[in-house]
Amino acid sequence: MHKKLIFLILACAMVLSSCEEQKPTVQKEEWSIVLHAGAGGSQLMPKDTEDQYKIFLNEALTVGKTILENGGSALDAVEQTVVYLENCPLFNAGKGAVMTMDGRHELDASIMDGSNLMAGAVAGVTDIKNPVKAARLVMERTPHVLLIGEGASAFAREQGLEIVPNSYFTTEGKKAELAKLLEQHAQGEPHGTVGCVALDKNGNIAAATSTGGMAGKKWGRVGDAPIIGASTIANNDVVGVSSTGHGELWIRQSVAHDIYALMDYKGLSLKEAAHEVIWNKIDKMEGSGGGVICIDKNGEIVMEFDTKVMNRAWAKSSGECGAAVNPVVSE
Repeated sequence: MHKKLIFLILACAMVLSSCEEQKPTVQKEEWSIVLHAGAGGSQLMPKDTEDQYKIFLNEALTVGKTILENGGSALDAVEQTVVYLENCPLFNAGKGAVMTMDGRHELDASIMDGSNLMAGAVAGVTDIKNPVKAARLVMERTPHVLLIGEGASAFAREQGLEIVPNSYFTTEGKKAELAKLLEQHAQGEPHGTVGCVALDKNGNIAAATSTGGMAGKKWGRVGDAPIIGASTIANNDVVGVSSTGHGELWIRQSVAHDIYALMDYKGLSLKEAAHEVIWNKIDKMEGSGGGVICIDKNGEIVMEFDTKVMNRAWAKSSGECGAAVNPVVSE
């Protein structure tokens, strides 16, 4: 009887050992990067316009990709990628940002370092050329996470960042958009926010987000972009996230942190967690529409969105890369 019991125990151990040996190994990327430049709309973007957008998305991608390929940090990669996007007038961040109902620009940005969970942000700034640079300096040179308005601008000046007149951010397209909204007594669709997430060769994850907010917004309105855990999060052990969408909804659902929590606490995969938050939470809320870009600790990239259009580009050390605006079959 004892011999049979011992045999059964040994047999079970062999089966368990065999199962463990057959577990698929996760291929870890040496580095990965993904960016977005806003999501929104109920119609696909025309092909010729999409091709124009993809030129700028690929240029932004090259900025961050080059840093990572040369052994640079994820923090530098996301910051410089977002700086490029802030300087491009096509998007709703920095130059080309949307206007408030009184015809001004109020900008928000955030950045987070997944290696130490440090974060920095600015909100409601009107004269800092590149808000993401100010966000990083808040993280690295103050004991704070978020500075707003005139206080953020004064800090930026102290740190030697470029200060510009508010009119620098204005484009004719955004002026026309505001005029139409005021005529209709309406508020604009939230789209055009930019962001980037990266994993570097040292295994560090960083994420950054920058926006002009919502067209025709009230003076002083702050959305999700500068709120850590709503739009932006980074943790080396789990995931990095940058988001774009209706800021009030993203804040109420703590979108970035929710994706992180579903992975960390419930063991969901990155794809499962992003799908759950975008489609089963955000998509069911009135006024929804937007998306997330994410990279997990292995360099896996997920871009999840419930809109017809999401400007995005991505690259991995293994060679996978691309840029898209409309949905593509491969995703």
